[in-house]
Amino acid sequence: MSITDVKVFLNEAFKDERGELWTVWNEKEFEPKLKFNHDKIAVSKKNVLRGIHGDSKSWKLITCLSGEIKLVVVDPKTLQHMSVLLTSKNKLSVLVPPGFGNGHLVLSDEAVFYYKWAYEGKYPDIEDQFSLKWNDPKLKIEWGIKNPILSTRDQNSKLL
Repeated sequence: MSITDVKVFLNEAFKDERGELWTVWNEKEFEPKLKFNHDKIAVSKKNVLRGIHGDSKSWKLITCLSGEIKLVVVDPKTLQHMSVLLTSKNKLSVLVPPGFGNGHLVLSDEAVFYYKWAYEGKYPDIEDQFSLKWNDPKLKIEWGIKNPILSTRDQNSKLL
């Protein structure tokens, strides 16, 4: 797989006087066919940077439900990366294949980051995941921030 295997989807919305309704995932319309079995939500404040984490078996479908985030997806084998602005207004979702890492920076005052996981067997928790240093010079990621708010795990990630 290569960075071109990362898919970006535009979720169509229905709007009326009550607000909006949009579908993030519909098994009948989605390729590849995946069995999603785990959902997570992260609520974070401005300047929080989470990741870059990944594992060898998980597909992740990522959406920003509220606010604005910069999502970065990294192929640790080739060091290629891509970034996508995800907002509740643009209704984009990104499908990250197994073997790729992802991290995100919150740009708005607060953001709700939603991701669906598809994997075989046991949940790939921290001990099964890899972490890449958010500011590794080999990755050359332009985050647009010098001192993000990081977890201990992300502060201690090793350079490549």
